[in-house]
Amino acid sequence: MSEEGSPAPGSGLAALTASTTLLQAAETFVLYMANEAFSPHTIRSFRSDLRLLGDFCGHDRPIGRIATADLNQFLHYLLHERGVPCSPKSYARRVTTLKVFFKWLHKGGVLPEDPAAPVIQRSVSPPLPEILTDEEVERALAVTYAMWTADKPDPRPHLLLNLLLDTVMKKAECMAIRLEHIERHAAGGPWVQIRYDNPARKTKERKLTFRPEVLDVLDDYLAQYRPGEVLFPCTPRNLEYVLSEVAERAEIRKRMKKGISFEMLRWTGAVRDYRHGMDEVRLRQKLGISDVTWQETQKKIKALTSPDVGSQADAAPSGVS
Repeated sequence: MSEEGSPAPGSGLAALTASTTLLQAAETFVLYMANEAFSPHTIRSFRSDLRLLGDFCGHDRPIGRIATADLNQFLHYLLHERGVPCSPKSYARRVTTLKVFFKWLHKGGVLPEDPAAPVIQRSVSPPLPEILTDEEVERALAVTYAMWTADKPDPRPHLLLNLLLDTVMKKAECMAIRLEHIERHAAGGPWVQIRYDNPARKTKERKLTFRPEVLDVLDDYLAQYRPGEVLFPCTPRNLEYVLSEVAERAEIRKRMKKGISFEMLRWTGAVRDYRHGMDEVRLRQKLGISDVTWQETQKKIKALTSPDVGSQADAAPSGVS
């Protein structure tokens, strides 16, 4: 990819003028991004953002007649008038879309001025992720343990909850676990290997340890469910229902309307690891994120360890009862 916003040969800029409609310019910009090997996700996002701009300003509006005031009004509309929530992350990306698009037009000689240059990229801090307090973790584990040891036992909720808290894996990673990815007898304790079929994501592959006690509930789960090759041969929604039921029984829904989610358990486990002294490099590797992503993640984890965030008692990590 060339320097962000810079035109490349064959980008189609020669066919554009200040009288070109926003729709035509946006379509040419999409082709430019594809030629410059922008990621498919970025192309989809930028195209969507420019479509929103067209809905607001008019798709047939000449690009030379779009001023800084129009762009500021558009951003105000997104935040306060559209009637659809605009998260800080989405807002920041939409500002970036405007700046990259109009810089491309200006540097390519299509526009004499860049109307997006004066637009301020507001720094909006997103809300901290929701996590469970230690007391809520204990309540949830007590519920899943009771489900495991009931007259009609169901070991799956207890296995799922412990694995997610111990390993802080993502939902997609959890769904992809195969039985052959689990090592029971490693010197450092049992682990599960996170694997990716996509070569571009091979750097995210890693081995995540979990406590030996979890093997007991794992064995009961395997004996009862007989999953075959994949550890959880069901849909992600099915496991989300499992976590939702646990939240209901543990009365966690009274504080969190959405109950317990995979993402919430990932953040909860990461915060607990951090509070109990896990090295930051090791925690970053455990989460499977880059150094760049870690910079923002670390700030959130540190903020979530504050005594003001929930009632985080200084207890040791929970084990299988």
